[in-house]
Amino acid sequence: MGKVGAGGGSPARLSALLAGAGLLVLCVPGACGGGSCCPQLPPGSAARWAPAPGGFLRQGPRGRTAATPLPLLGRPLFAVAPGDRALSLERTPGTGASVAVAPRSGRRRRSEADPGKAERGEGASRSPRGVLRDGGQQEPGTPERDPDKATRFRMEELKLTSTTFALTGDSAHNQAMVHWSGHNSSVILILTKLYDYNLGSITESSLWRSTDYGTTYEKLNDKVGLKTILSYLYVCPTNKRKIMLLTDPEIESSLLISSDEGATYQKYRLNFYIQSLLFHPKQEDWILAYSQDQKLYSSAEFGRRWQLIQEGVVPNRFYWSVMGSNKEPDLVHLEARTVDGHSQYLTCRMQNCTEANRNKPFPGYIDPDSLIVQDDYVFVQLTSGGRPHYYVSYRRNAFAQMKLPKYALPKDMHVISTDENQVFAAVQEWNQNDTYNLYISDTRGVYFTLALENVQSSRGPEGNIMIDLYEVAGIKGMFLANKKIDNQVKTFITYNKGRDWRLLQAPDTDLRGDPVHCLLPYCSLHLHLKVSENPYTSGIIASRDTAPSIIVASGNIGSELSDSDISMFVSSDAGNTWRQIFEEEHSVLYLDQGGVLVAMKHTSLPIRHLWLSFDEGRSWSKYSFTSIPLFVDGVLGEPGEETLIMTVFGHFSHRSEWQLVKVDYKSIFDRRCAEEDYRPWQLHSQGEACIMGAKRIYKKRKSERKCMQGKYAGAMESEPCVCTEADFDCDYGYERHSNGQCLPAFWFNPSSLSKDCSLGQSYLNSTGYRKVVSNNCTDGVREQYTAKPQKCPGKAPRGLRIVTADGKLTAEQGHNVTLMVQLEEGDVQRTLIQVDFGDGIAVSYVNLSSMEDGIKHVYHNVGIFRVTVQVDNSLGSDSAVLYLHVTCPLEHVHLSLPFVTTKNKEVNATAVLWPSQVGTLTYVWWYGNNTEPLITLEGSISFRFTSEGMNTITVQVSAGNAILQDTKTIAVYEEFRSLRLSFSPNLDDYNPDIPEWRRDISRVIKKSLVEATGVPGQHILVAVLPGLPTAAELFVLPYQDLTRENKRSAEDLEQVSELLIHKLNQNSVHFELKPGVQILVHAAHLTAAPLVDLTPAHSGSAMLMLLSVVFVGLAVFVIYKFKRKIPGINVYAQMQNEKERELVSRVSHTESRAHTPQTELRRPGQPLGEKVECQLIEVPHSNFESSGVFGSCSVFSRIPTEH
Repeated sequence: MGKVGAGGGSPARLSALLAGAGLLVLCVPGACGGGSCCPQLPPGSAARWAPAPGGFLRQGPRGRTAATPLPLLGRPLFAVAPGDRALSLERTPGTGASVAVAPRSGRRRRSEADPGKAERGEGASRSPRGVLRDGGQQEPGTPERDPDKATRFRMEELKLTSTTFALTGDSAHNQAMVHWSGHNSSVILILTKLYDYNLGSITESSLWRSTDYGTTYEKLNDKVGLKTILSYLYVCPTNKRKIMLLTDPEIESSLLISSDEGATYQKYRLNFYIQSLLFHPKQEDWILAYSQDQKLYSSAEFGRRWQLIQEGVVPNRFYWSVMGSNKEPDLVHLEARTVDGHSQYLTCRMQNCTEANRNKPFPGYIDPDSLIVQDDYVFVQLTSGGRPHYYVSYRRNAFAQMKLPKYALPKDMHVISTDENQVFAAVQEWNQNDTYNLYISDTRGVYFTLALENVQSSRGPEGNIMIDLYEVAGIKGMFLANKKIDNQVKTFITYNKGRDWRLLQAPDTDLRGDPVHCLLPYCSLHLHLKVSENPYTSGIIASRDTAPSIIVASGNIGSELSDSDISMFVSSDAGNTWRQIFEEEHSVLYLDQGGVLVAMKHTSLPIRHLWLSFDEGRSWSKYSFTSIPLFVDGVLGEPGEETLIMTVFGHFSHRSEWQLVKVDYKSIFDRRCAEEDYRPWQLHSQGEACIMGAKRIYKKRKSERKCMQGKYAGAMESEPCVCTEADFDCDYGYERHSNGQCLPAFWFNPSSLSKDCSLGQSYLNSTGYRKVVSNNCTDGVREQYTAKPQKCPGKAPRGLRIVTADGKLTAEQGHNVTLMVQLEEGDVQRTLIQVDFGDGIAVSYVNLSSMEDGIKHVYHNVGIFRVTVQVDNSLGSDSAVLYLHVTCPLEHVHLSLPFVTTKNKEVNATAVLWPSQVGTLTYVWWYGNNTEPLITLEGSISFRFTSEGMNTITVQVSAGNAILQDTKTIAVYEEFRSLRLSFSPNLDDYNPDIPEWRRDISRVIKKSLVEATGVPGQHILVAVLPGLPTAAELFVLPYQDLTRENKRSAEDLEQVSELLIHKLNQNSVHFELKPGVQILVHAAHLTAAPLVDLTPAHSGSAMLMLLSVVFVGLAVFVIYKFKRKIPGINVYAQMQNEKERELVSRVSHTESRAHTPQTELRRPGQPLGEKVECQLIEVPHSNFESSGVFGSCSVFSRIPTEH
């Protein structure tokens, strides 16, 4: 398991050899004038560790069967200086594909040979700097050195057997996809393409096929269609003879299918555009296809017919069933989005994925882009309370929450590995930014313990997170990791799955044989940990299952890892000791099961030779593979067991055709190896032979024997060891102290492990240790450290909690809410649980196990409900309370307040809601010139204005996560007049009773009043009121003339009012609603504001006038009321800038119900016999009662009425 992705590269990087896979990608960034020429990731090759919001669960590189198209081989579009050509590669995590990316800038490079000499083949003759020539002869001027410890280089140039073939006619093509079947097959397929980076599309393609291991190629364009443009090449991973080609969807959407290794093809039309494919791990004809419109299709006939499985599928979150964990091999796991944007984990059969046949293994929603199905495990993430929570299902059993140390508080998690029935995860904790902690789990993947802290991480070119962790191939439990200590990155190694880590011992001597003075822990060897299958990237590291002792990597010696002065190192004893093999970066490939190492220098110049080592890197011989220096774009090795043929891809100049150089290494071997050519080698760690509880002895070819190994023999023998303390790690909740003992962490209560067992049963009582998973030791201290069965103690209930499944304290009316009952201690099988939901419904359970999936309940009313749970057993009881806020969505807020008011008079403002009952609310008010808001829990407030002018009132209503607001304007004057207007009855026939209509009619009425009376428009404010019959309020306002300093006096207001009333009484005010429909405007009544205070200081005439107004108002009110048979006055209000749908006051709950029964006007509990009183209002045009000089009717009760 390597670091996912490559962080960049140095200039002119050779591309990738995916050893044993037969897949190649090459692309030349920087050849398009500054930006990368490489296109976006091909279908199916999207990074499995793609960018995501913090805390998202992501998958490591071994998450799914490779279903990517073959990677891209790229080349420059035009000639550039050799020093400017830059080539590097990034492996696509989890897929086996590779994609070229732009190199990282700032990497310090060593000087190259003279370009002119290199072109003539002269620069290639220079030996590696500072090395011994053949025979141990020292170069002049070098200090004394130990020849026995120096790496030897034989400078005599030998020649390899090779042939060269040019892809004639494809000189303009800048990308290629290569497939080599291997495994005794001689077929190689190459798809070359011309990708136009300006158009962002493929404009030409050619398909080539070789049947002689790459000696010659045949162009197959006529077999696939001369006008057909091919975009991608897929190969079935379980049957390499089956090939699938995709056409460019911009021209046609088709598949070309071959069952004979690309010799013949059949074309099938598609009605969707394929974005990625996923082949079944066992069934060669079963394929999943993901379309560009996020639909998932399945085919049981290798793409000949397709069937829709599911819409709204999350990219790269679909999986085939894992054999052994699922009974149905055609079961599909997927993450799909609902219509409201939530994500769900679904499973269904590939040919029967109807709504009725879909299953939801995880209850409720999951976080987007978080589903992982890997080996025996399924992982999902659910965020609640601002924290991510991770859940795992082992062997498709019920999900359990993953248990990290209590105060890890993870922000982000990556599943690194699920090998050998154990989960290796990288977790970024709350106090980490660029590092991760490594955790390792028990078999079920539930309980995690710390393996290594502060492992370095970085972001790849696509934004994906890369963890500096490398799993050494061929040796179980061996990892390398780069750890950050005091801002220095150092490389550590473990042989027992993270139980113990140590620094790497630097080589004793350098390349020349000079001693290296490097004392642990102050100085050590540090390695760049990149993807092992991609050795041509910057800072390579490589190992192979067939060569378990050999590790090749680039790095440096010193106090920390550095990007400068990089050298190449090799270990032939599984990381115990290291040797320096080159002072400059090389790409090292494994041939003949690791029996031969091939090294090619990273250079921007054309080359024609390489280096071979037959003794695990101790000595190297120089071989030429071409007579003409070649700009190398990539290398592909023969898949299979022997890997003795290699194809080098390149070009002689920047405008020449692709040159394919077939290199056959068979000629360098004299014979096949026999038994006497091998020696035993024992795996060890600094002399300790017991690794992961066993002694393992391997066969190695003797260094002096130059024979071909052929098939890998594997370990010679394995013998279990006696268990010691080193074979055990600390159990969950325990920490290793300086004396080596595992003791409980401060937050952990060991007795809590027995909470799930009942009296009379048994549980495993941890000793604080657990055996390292996959460790094969026997006897010894095994019995002492293994958890012991113990009778369950009788315990009274303790630590009872009741929470919602999503951790929230809110629920939605009419929807299921899941309540979880949690108990820290207690006999769960002999416990009575009683739950009262607070709405008159209660339930009882006989044990906690029956409530594992939670208790579902539906609340039909809004409010705050007191949910109580009581737990009892024979030893005691415990209780817990949850206050649950049940709400319904708030849809609309309308601010109701007067249009006009007077100075220093109390004004009431009310927020009217729809629906009226939504649960607990918070109101935030801004009014006047106040810079600080007023926050209340009530929907009404009162306030005063001390100066004249226009004032804005805003209310925001917070209901759960929703915040709605409304804003109105109120005019403040010392005095004004108010007149109620009525209209011809025919206006009601055209009144839709909506705000927009009322605004428009108000404007028309005002215009007609101005035209009929000549009164300036600034004197008049008209507001049509909601409801039927249609009525309006006319306000006569003070007006300051531009030619006068003082406002109009009260006499002026009287004169204007009399003029308006006169014109209205003469039917002089009218307007045409539509052709043939005339509307007359009438006066109803007039009032002055403010009214005179009822105090003895006022004159008798004023008092008499006031009483007269009251009497007339009461009389008109009674007549009006009984005439319309309305039991109560419905109060409405509308400002001239009204924008939303009108709502009535708290007295009437819907605007459409203008005639409300009197019983509905009562307060809760109010007797029917209570009387309705009329009160005078000083501002007679509020939003609730706008009745001119008439009183405001309100229900009288023991609560004092408001003025």
